[in-house]
Amino acid sequence: MLEAEPWEVPVHGSSPLTDRTTRLHQNAASPMRARRALYPCALGAAFGVLFAAPAVCQVVTVDTSGHITNNGASHGVTVDRRYSQITPTHIDLPNNELDPKARIELERFLESDQGFAMRPFPRGHRGLTLVANGKLEPAGEGYLAMVTSAGLSAKPGDRLVLTDVKIDKSKMVFDINGGPDAKHRFMRHVQIGTGPEMSPVVQDSGDGEPMGSRLTLTFKDHVPELTGKQVEALLAPLISFEVKTPIQAFTDTLPPKLKEAILDHNVLVGMSTEMVLFAKGQPQSKIREMDGQMPFEEWIYGKAPSDIEFIRVNGNRVIRVEIAKVGKTPEIFTKDEVEGMMRTDGTPLDPEVAARTVQVGDVDRDPDKQAAAPPPSLRKDGESLPTDNSKDARVGVMRPVQFPKQAPDDEPNAHPNDTTVTSPTAAPPQAPAASTTNSSPSGTGGAQNPTSVSPPADTSKPQPASQPATGSSPPQ
Repeated sequence: MLEAEPWEVPVHGSSPLTDRTTRLHQNAASPMRARRALYPCALGAAFGVLFAAPAVCQVVTVDTSGHITNNGASHGVTVDRRYSQITPTHIDLPNNELDPKARIELERFLESDQGFAMRPFPRGHRGLTLVANGKLEPAGEGYLAMVTSAGLSAKPGDRLVLTDVKIDKSKMVFDINGGPDAKHRFMRHVQIGTGPEMSPVVQDSGDGEPMGSRLTLTFKDHVPELTGKQVEALLAPLISFEVKTPIQAFTDTLPPKLKEAILDHNVLVGMSTEMVLFAKGQPQSKIREMDGQMPFEEWIYGKAPSDIEFIRVNGNRVIRVEIAKVGKTPEIFTKDEVEGMMRTDGTPLDPEVAARTVQVGDVDRDPDKQAAAPPPSLRKDGESLPTDNSKDARVGVMRPVQFPKQAPDDEPNAHPNDTTVTSPTAAPPQAPAASTTNSSPSGTGGAQNPTSVSPPADTSKPQPASQPATGSSPPQ
């Protein structure tokens, strides 16, 4: 069991690193002294994290179902079968060591030998390591991570060439398709010339970055005296040196059921475009369309009146297959059948679950047979509020809506165009008005007629023309 290092201790706890830093801050007599004392501490912490972090680093994978798997425990991880562990070979290895003569003959036999890839080959100097009659390193998640980070040099079914063979004390190193090293990688940095004009020793060919791979075959103590055929048998899990057609070399890397479908010229949902081309060849026509926000290609095989197959491709995968036969209803397939075959345990990508119907929107109910749905509420089941048991009977009772009464207008003629008829209201009692004495025009003392004083007329609004009084004579 690994002991906890100082940088693994929680922040709130104490550690030799934090204690030393605290003592330095407490005992420092000046800022310069504290700064000088912290230099060794900071360098020690940096080197400790740099060299010890890989020892405690872990990779945790969380899938869509919430299952957590650790990268260290590869036995619980399900990956693509192309990156799974190989089946070890059983080749009899002689005990005597390889002599110089047999070594030269073996190098001549293996150089420029051609075969077909049975597994993906990653780029890079590290490459794959195969133990003779043993396992492959790396395998599983590590194999997939190497291909993802370094890139792919050759995919299963591609033709390979052993461009270089190096035999060491206990291993053989094979450079595949040119190897991961660029040609003249040291000489291309050398230039010769006099004065300011310099010319490189090796001209850049413009080939770009090397795309080859590397494979190492290791032995226990020394390289035994082997023949070329025995070495090819040891490399058989990764490279097939048999004479094959391209379709045979490609289908030999696939599961039996998928291989049978391709050889029978059938297309399954989940196949790659390469599988479709091996199974059906080039389509007679292609149509690019959009399904909502998803672009796809429709590969069409056949013409009327014969059978027609519509292969829908999104990206690099088949997502839909429709087979229209003469006189029959078209058959449509959308379930992925290939992904489960390519997994190590053979389980499908999405396990089948029981179907559940969910009603969306307004639900029609029969009032004679079904009760009405309860109104929505924020209460929990069986929960009662304090107001339910109160004595106030008005709580929760629907009452008629009371509209406010319209107040009488202070000025009845303020809105002459208003057709609303308002009922007259009784005027409040007023005090008796003061009387005035009017003298007759003759100047004699006549009877005094009491008259009420009228309020001043509103001059801001037009007034109707005055009508002559009844019984008065017309003007002369």
